[in-house]
Amino acid sequence: MSLPHSPPPAVTAPKDTWRVWARQTRAPLPDVSAAVVAHLRPFLAGRGVRRVLAYRAMPGEPDVSALDTGFELLTTRTRYRPERHLTLHPWDTATEQSAFGMLQPPATAPRVPLASVDAVLLPALAFDHTGVRLGYGGGFYDRLLPGYAGLIVGVCPAALLVPALPTEPHDVRASHLATETGVRPTH
Repeated sequence: MSLPHSPPPAVTAPKDTWRVWARQTRAPLPDVSAAVVAHLRPFLAGRGVRRVLAYRAMPGEPDVSALDTGFELLTTRTRYRPERHLTLHPWDTATEQSAFGMLQPPATAPRVPLASVDAVLLPALAFDHTGVRLGYGGGFYDRLLPGYAGLIVGVCPAALLVPALPTEPHDVRASHLATETGVRPTH
């Protein structure tokens, strides 16, 4: 079932305008988590992926935690000093609530190097068809992923895939996009 929503802003609109549009568009959407995971599972397995940096879903994001069967999932902890950045930790160490409202590992949880990760599942408010991500404005993944050589899969509901998003030189792009309709390469 397709729900009506307003058209996206002009690509020249500020990112904050895009974020408002994406949140309003996402709010009434049905949960697509099971369908997204059903597409991600064979996609990742078919590429020999074993270790996946996943995300703890915030309201409205597809929940990918069901991938913990069949893959070794990792998650992030948000750190603010010396600068804002993410560290990687085993999935099951996420036991405390972050400032963003989802579970994250405590500061003392064992760390895992990004170089040991086969694939990253990248959450977003929206993506465009070239893999540009509309994040929440913190820049955490843009600081984490430059130089990462593994698979980067953007994850969002299909209603939040748009032809073009505003982009900046530091924006990290996804190589593939996963929605409830399937997983496809970006172009």
